[in-house]
Amino acid sequence: MALKSTVFKASLQIADMERHYYHDHALTLARHPSETDERMMVRLLAFALHADEQMAFGQGMTDDEEADLWRRDLTGRIEQWIDVGLPDEKLIRKACGRADEVVVYAYGGRTAEMWFAQNASGFARLSNLRVYSLPQETTQALAALAQRSMNLQCTIQDGQVWLSDGEASVEVTRATLK
Repeated sequence: MALKSTVFKASLQIADMERHYYHDHALTLARHPSETDERMMVRLLAFALHADEQMAFGQGMTDDEEADLWRRDLTGRIEQWIDVGLPDEKLIRKACGRADEVVVYAYGGRTAEMWFAQNASGFARLSNLRVYSLPQETTQALAALAQRSMNLQCTIQDGQVWLSDGEASVEVTRATLK
């Protein structure tokens, strides 16, 4: 018998002073049995950083034809493709051909550094690709916020990002790799 996804509900309040985006989102996240809390929370963070009424979670973990998150226009054209983790360079190239903009949030400490170093020359040719690295301490702190039912607040101001559940707060630092 196959294991089923675990459903998480998140009430996410976003105050993005840089984009003047202030909205509340009621999100349902399906955590695949092989997905960790850390990866799921990085997906949630990516949603908060790029929040838009058209942003949606995809099946990126189980389907190479879909992003972890994406934003499509009304015609179905992919405006933004977002992946988290350490995706294969071939899949990123394919995404860059399909979407106006591709964003990758890499995490995993030293493993993420090696992944980027190994793929940097291939990424250099992709003009619509941005790659960010999240420190392992940050992503582990985000994983500690994971609960089946979450009430989270995300504040973005002057390049700084905070994610809080009312009891604990995580300052998110991200390094731009490309």
